[in-house]
Amino acid sequence: MDAAALWQRYQDWLYYHEGLGFYLDVSRMGFDGPFFEGMKPKFDRAFKDMAALEGGAIANPDENRMVGHYWLRNPDLAPSPEFKQEIVETLEQIEAFAQKVHSRDVKPPFAPKFTDIISIGIGGSALGPQFAAEALAPDFPPLAIHFIDNSDPTGIDRTLNRLKDRLASTLVITISKSGGTPEPRNGMIEVQKAFAAQKLDFSKHAVAVTGTGSKLDQLAKSEGWLATFPMADWVGGRTSELSAVGLLPAALQGIDIRGMLAGAKEMDDATRTTNIKGNPAALLALSWYFAGNGRGTKDMVVLPYKDSLLLFSRYLQQLVMESLGKEKDLDGNIVHQGIAVYGNKGSTDQHAYVQQLRDGVPNFFATFIEVLEDRQGVSPEIDPGITSGDYLSGFLQGTRQALYENHRDSITVTVSQVNARTVGALIALYERAVGLYGFLVNVNAYHQPGVEAGKKAAAVVLDLQQRVLAVLKEEGKPLSLEALAKKAGSPDQIETIYKSLRHLAANGRGVVLQGNLAQPGSIAVSYQQN
Repeated sequence: MDAAALWQRYQDWLYYHEGLGFYLDVSRMGFDGPFFEGMKPKFDRAFKDMAALEGGAIANPDENRMVGHYWLRNPDLAPSPEFKQEIVETLEQIEAFAQKVHSRDVKPPFAPKFTDIISIGIGGSALGPQFAAEALAPDFPPLAIHFIDNSDPTGIDRTLNRLKDRLASTLVITISKSGGTPEPRNGMIEVQKAFAAQKLDFSKHAVAVTGTGSKLDQLAKSEGWLATFPMADWVGGRTSELSAVGLLPAALQGIDIRGMLAGAKEMDDATRTTNIKGNPAALLALSWYFAGNGRGTKDMVVLPYKDSLLLFSRYLQQLVMESLGKEKDLDGNIVHQGIAVYGNKGSTDQHAYVQQLRDGVPNFFATFIEVLEDRQGVSPEIDPGITSGDYLSGFLQGTRQALYENHRDSITVTVSQVNARTVGALIALYERAVGLYGFLVNVNAYHQPGVEAGKKAAAVVLDLQQRVLAVLKEEGKPLSLEALAKKAGSPDQIETIYKSLRHLAANGRGVVLQGNLAQPGSIAVSYQQN
């Protein structure tokens, strides 16, 4: 396509939202007019399905749940007065609690004020707050935030060691809808023990974000924690950033949560139109469908050209892959749908994997995230008439052009600056694009059977480990792995038993492995009380 035709295509497909200072450019995606026309019937159905979703239809039949994260930024859309009241009151409670912490009306027993936050969560309960903190927290927030988002003992130790001298002024937020998810439960118990080791009353530092009546809710209320905030049944973890999950830690850091909600609402409004070219979420879904033939055959590479948006690709990884990665469609057919997402940031990756994007396997499409404002204030010149921001902009434009010249598709999302409104708008944009795309390819974007299967399998492993240990303790003598597996009632699980015992032995848990470790079948196992 010559330069004049390309310029015209750019103008024809450019989306601009004046209120948000937001641009979306899909002109470097290679779809043509017939493809666009052929997609219109699919979008007609997708728009109807999305309207039903927002109206309160059951979207997660596995758990009989509605999907209502859109109501969080516009409570008037909630399907009942009770839901609307819960949304409004929760937001007011978050703001009131944050104000009391900042004013020191709520403070720890042995320090003049709270200085730090430990946020304990997993999946969306960690990724959303982490993304918002990186993007929006001031350089010197009223409370500095730290995350425990895994069951890794070394990672937990690192966080607690860094806070050792400030644990007495640390607020702990435990986020878990059910209260029984292992990772946040494990993190909470480890933090409780760290507080006890310093003779600190954990309950005077503790806040819960959880489902009403959950195990965690009951625990918090029985122990007199500082506060509890509801995690609605109709909000999934990967779409929870604009619920108490994300808004509470954001408010405590001094982030403008009303601005985030306002930006999301404005983007939601913009993406309700059934005019595809006037709907940025529909344009994204259209582009994703084209790139991967509606089957996710190409990966989505996300390149934010702004340090503060570093974690956006990681946040999108869960939102897109957990929502769309499904074995079966809504009709029960095996389809193996999904879109793989990866990315880091520009221009760092021009010195890393952009080489492959330009010249290697064409199994991807790129999404550039551009921020027009370089910094607050005037930039010094690096070369005559050229600033660091000019270089960054040039790198983005140059990479986009280099990819296009080698027939690699790309999308460019542009915001005027990184602020609460634009971050809220980006969150809403991708939530709605994922929803529309899910309807286009006929999958349920709002359940996660694969994740649940992994949790159940982990529970089986831990149960087996306990049975094997009981056998070893009872026998009091070395056993082969085969004999041990038979006595534990799991003769077909020798490999799992071996790996569990190897882990226990490496951590001084009384298990002794004797024999040639390069030949696990020859090993004898015994138990020695420490």
